Amino acid sequence: MSGPTATAPIHPGEHSLLRPVAPHRNLTHELAERIAADIVEGKLPPGARLPTEQAMVAATGVSRTVVREAIAALRAQGLVITRQGAGAFVAPDATHRPFRLAVDGLATIEELLDVMELRAGVEVEAAGLAASRSVPAASRRVEKAFADIDAALRHGENAVDQDFAFHRAIAEATGNPQFVRFLEYLGRFIIPRQSIRVAAYRFEGQRAYFDTVQSEHRVICAAILSRDVIAARKAMRQHLANSQARYRRLAAEAQATDEPRQGIVRK
Repeated sequence: MSGPTATAPIHPGEHSLLRPVAPHRNLTHELAERIAADIVEGKLPPGARLPTEQAMVAATGVSRTVVREAIAALRAQGLVITRQGAGAFVAPDATHRPFRLAVDGLATIEELLDVMELRAGVEVEAAGLAASRSVPAASRRVEKAFADIDAALRHGENAVDQDFAFHRAIAEATGNPQFVRFLEYLGRFIIPRQSIRVAAYRFEGQRAYFDTVQSEHRVICAAILSRDVIAARKAMRQHLANSQARYRRLAAEAQATDEPRQGIVRK
């Protein structure tokens, strides 16, 4: 098999990966994302040779270890291939980048809301399918998951895990494993309060927030248990729309009051 064809030299400043990397808590991730962006945008076409380790270290200001780890991450994603003694090259099919979320979380309220909109496109239908298809055992799991949220809240917990389990139980009740796999891929990203502090310094605010969310869960659960497809879809759609509105309001309040770290909190 012949190696990648030679390409014109890459000049400093032509690509974002040859600009200094600002201080960041995850330099490897930032550099990998920067290279990936150049690949997806076509600045580094399939078969193009990446700059040498030495060139990237000099241009970005990061260590050789960071460069090597970033290249390894891109290789694992199928964006880059390496050849002994020749260096790293853009993979032939690298422009077909798989869907994924940032490995270190959602950095802004806008990104979180984008994910919530994506969820709505899937979970509204899942609720309707759960209402029409769920067998008694699956319905009992939905009901138990709802009760587990109540129990966690009574013990003063934030019920993030139980909330996720509730949505997962609904996905399972569809009988379609792809709904479950999608939610498992999103994982805890689907529960925004693990990324945003909810009235962080006001216990009463937290309690009211949790009660409101659980009341919405109650309507969803009841519709599924009564096998009311239309009501289940409506309840889930309302729940997710209300969640988006709540987090937009929380973000606005945090900005207005300038309370420390009451925006996105990475876990």
